Amino acid sequence: MSSSVAVIGDGDTVIGFKLAGIKEEYVVNNNEEAEHALNELIKDNLSIIIITEKIADNIREYINKRIGSSVLPMIIEIPDKSGSSEREVDPMSELIKRVIGVEMIK
Repeated sequence: MSSSVAVIGDGDTVIGFKLAGIKEEYVVNNNEEAEHALNELIKDNLSIIIITEKIADNIREYINKRIGSSVLPMIIEIPDKSGSSEREVDPMSELIKRVIGVEMIK
């Protein structure tokens, strides 16, 4: 395992994380590239995968199929440069539920 954190996103997002010291990064332009990147990072046994919300929304079924209820890798969804996506489900609440098994209620 060369790094415990990686990022999948658009060019601007990836450059920002690269400047912050993240060495594992994938710039993706379509769903197939995003799925391939996620698959590669899962094979590398990374602890945390940061992915932009829009890309994650586009490959949601694939993420759910590959990660399921596993604790690792932890998928953290972040907004891209255009801001947060409107969502029915809060990804942080889902992450907490998956990791500690407790649902957070607002």
